[in-house]
Amino acid sequence: MNRTLVIVKPDGVERGLAGEILARLERKGLSLVAAELRRLDRATAERHYAEHAERPFFEGLVTFITRSPVLVCVFEGPADTWRIVRALMGTTNPADAAPGTIRGDLATVMSENLIHGSDSAESAAREIEIFFPHLA
Repeated sequence: MNRTLVIVKPDGVERGLAGEILARLERKGLSLVAAELRRLDRATAERHYAEHAERPFFEGLVTFITRSPVLVCVFEGPADTWRIVRALMGTTNPADAAPGTIRGDLATVMSENLIHGSDSAESAAREIEIFFPHLA
């Protein structure tokens, strides 16, 4: 089986949408294999978003993801599970996300778009190691 990382971001937890988001992934046939509600420290957030460190929006990403608890999860499924999760998430900007996707149905602004999902198999492996090293 193939694994990927999913984070229900602070806005998703604050709005009480974690259950809805996880249910959508499970209804697709993916299996939840690890989950932890936690408040990320700055160092972990910076490590997670390291590929964006030189971008102007980096500080905003770190500030947002550390503002309140997130639900960090690992989902398992068939080959390219990360692609399945990304399709269910919808595009980064909820204004462009298709109806039926998590962001298309539940999010309204790009800066608070509810969910993170690994964007490749390599990213999934790296991100799982950050948050769940015992699964790596």
